[in-house]
Amino acid sequence: MPQAYIGVAGVAAILVIGVIFSTNRRSIRLRVVGAAFALQIAMAFLALSLPAGRAVLGAMSGGVQAIIDYSGAGIAMVFGPLADTDKVGFSFALNVLPIIIFFSALMSVLYHVGVMQRVVAWAGGALRFVVGTGRVESLVAAANVFLGQTEAPLVVKPYIRGLTQPQLFTVMTTGMASVSGSVLAAYAQMGISIEYLLAACFMSAPGGLLMAKLIMPDDRAAAADKDVVVADETEERHSNVIMAAAVGAQDGLKLAVSIAGMLIAFVSLIALVNGLLGMAGAAAGVEDLTMQKILGFVFSPLMFLLNIPWSEAQAAGGIFGEKLVLNEFVAFASLGQMTDTLSPRTVAVLTFALCGFANISSIAIQLGALGTLAPERMPQIAKYGFHVVLAGSLSNLMSAALAGLVVQP
Repeated sequence: MPQAYIGVAGVAAILVIGVIFSTNRRSIRLRVVGAAFALQIAMAFLALSLPAGRAVLGAMSGGVQAIIDYSGAGIAMVFGPLADTDKVGFSFALNVLPIIIFFSALMSVLYHVGVMQRVVAWAGGALRFVVGTGRVESLVAAANVFLGQTEAPLVVKPYIRGLTQPQLFTVMTTGMASVSGSVLAAYAQMGISIEYLLAACFMSAPGGLLMAKLIMPDDRAAAADKDVVVADETEERHSNVIMAAAVGAQDGLKLAVSIAGMLIAFVSLIALVNGLLGMAGAAAGVEDLTMQKILGFVFSPLMFLLNIPWSEAQAAGGIFGEKLVLNEFVAFASLGQMTDTLSPRTVAVLTFALCGFANISSIAIQLGALGTLAPERMPQIAKYGFHVVLAGSLSNLMSAALAGLVVQP
């Protein structure tokens, strides 16, 4: 079967899965899902195929990399020669995690001076106009391109309590389908292409809306005409730019420490599980049995439908399984170690498939974040947690399938 046909079959399969798991197929609004799907396709071709789009994305990637490079000044001041990769080699703790602190401080400053609010409001308005979703949903989807799944809902904090269940589901899904700007820079330092990461972030907005409206469509007209302000005016504001940078740095430090602890725990647990599986496999006559091999076997057909060669589908499936069962940081770390052994197209497709928070542990994160904003909605948030992980994962897989069609081998 020609590669293009395989990719088209993958796109169709993802849409069919979304329809199968829909809670109300009769209420699916073809105008909304069709527009979201068309926008996701357009973004894929614009960013990955058209020369003008690739030039813009390349310029943006260069800008992001230039900003990342400025973090080296602070890292060098604190860690000195220990952070010099030419002398002591690459260290995740010294060369990746500090960038999260820098980017968190930068985002906090941009939010304080009003830049982020304007960007989010413009992008949200554009999504609402093109896709036809409500203003609240559109704003949160746009915010998730730049912020994380815990920060993005804050832009519409006063309205969380009054959202319909489908609208709340959309807010949760767009969070699962995206990653935050702070960790995006960290992924880039792990050897992942910034161009693909940026393209995946932009495609996550229409992709998240598409899958949310497929799996849980509005049973009545969305509150599209509400006037929604970007950010809650009752939220405590920083007194000045210095305060904003300091608070952002503190938040980034907490995130970096959390990621470090999570990686130490999860990677060690994976090693333990693989050791136990290896012993069990040896007793059963199966050599080198690992969790990655099991996950790779389960997800290899899906990876093949994303235009990944069958010879690499099992390895790709193992990495995607790590993302779904554990988290995207562990998966990106695995991908970064395999970029030299996998084909460029496979690396590109996997980058899109991994670029999202959709995993089991994110259910607890959203319970904590959204439950704090609207405690009375926690039962609904918990009830549809696995549906949200499915919707976010399908959004990432759709972006990956489209990338597999566009990116040249």
